[in-house]
Order: sequence, then C-alpha cells, then structure tokens
Amino acid sequence: MARPRKPLLSRERIVETASALVDSEGLEAVSTRRLAAELGVSGPSLYNHFRTKDEILEAVADAVSAQVDLSMFDQDDERDWRTALHDWAVSYRAALTAHPHTVPILARGPGRRPAGLRVADAVFGAMVRAGWPPAQATCIGALMRYFITGSALGSFALGFVDDETAYDPGDYPHLGQAHLLAERQQKVDEGAFETGLRALLDGLAVQYETGAEKGSAAAEQ
Repeated sequence: MARPRKPLLSRERIVETASALVDSEGLEAVSTRRLAAELGVSGPSLYNHFRTKDEILEAVADAVSAQVDLSMFDQDDERDWRTALHDWAVSYRAALTAHPHTVPILARGPGRRPAGLRVADAVFGAMVRAGWPPAQATCIGALMRYFITGSALGSFALGFVDDETAYDPGDYPHLGQAHLLAERQQKVDEGAFETGLRALLDGLAVQYETGAEKGSAAAEQ
C-alpha cells in the first residue's frame, strides 16, 4: 500500500502555520525550527520560500491586511468619503482585534507588503477623488492608521481588575464602578472606538466643508 504523501510545502502553508502560532502564542513563538517541526519538514526547506524569519512575520501581518474590506473605496461604490472611512475603519479594526499579536508589525506601516500597500493606496485614492488635497489625504491615511492600530493594541476595559475592593474610594473617588469594566469589555471597547471614530470624522467633515467654502470664495474673486 502506497504511503500517503505529505502536502507540498508552499508559501501559503508556511504563512498559515505561522499565523496560527502567532495567534495562539505570540510573535516570539515563531522560529524556523518551530515552523519546520509544525510543518513536518527540514528547516532549510523553508528558505526556498522565505529568506528570514522576519520575512515570514511580514507575510503573516500582510495576510491580516488582506482581510480588510476595501470595497467602499471602489470608484463605483456610492458611499461618500466619510461613510467609506467609517466602514473601512470598522473592518480594519475587526481584522486587527482578531489577530492582536500582529498589531506591532502592522503599526510600523506597510513597507513592501502588497496587501498593506493596497490598503494605503485605496484610502489615499478615495480621499483625493473626494476632493481632499493630496497632502491632506496623506495625513488622513496616517491619522486613521494611528487611531485604528492604537485602539487594537490593548483593551481599556481589561486595564482594570474585577475586584471591587481594589479601588479604595478614599484614594479613587470616581472609580467605584471600575471593577465592572472587565466583564463588559466588548461593549466598553467597541463603544469607545465608535465614539472616537465618529468624533474624528466629525472633525474631518468640518475641515472638508471649510476647505470647500474657501475654494468657492476664491473662485468668486
């Protein structure tokens, strides 16, 4: 009886296995030796697909970027720029919170990662098409990345212990309910993100309208 063949090694298999390790144990769990053992191959065979461990981790991070919905930035999509930014931000944060250990890599920017560059290109292109000057469109992309990745770096709610005796009202008179935050983590953290996102977009909308008014006034002179 023929022995079952092992699946051929590929970039996709390596990234899938590395992603699972990162999700379950963190970035430090990934090594070429560990990956080779998980894949049932010899260590040197990995170098046929990736030159270094860092390249593997970059690919893992890019696989997360590839999960972000960009359909709202399609030229035939009817959403306005503000709604598009909102919907994209929600999708982006969902991808990051599903894979929180990759956030430190993604926070550094796209570098040469294809999916990450597609995200940056889509946001910038949509803002310019909407009428934002290129310099401001660049700042908007940067601002959104700061806000979204920052929100995914940690949980505000889980920053407080669930022990009601931990916060003495004599020392912290306004933290009497802080011990309840942990059990309400999702509601608190998602509410904070949505509150901040809407405030950010409100501010951008004011800038957008001010810019349009200035442009109209200049055209009339």
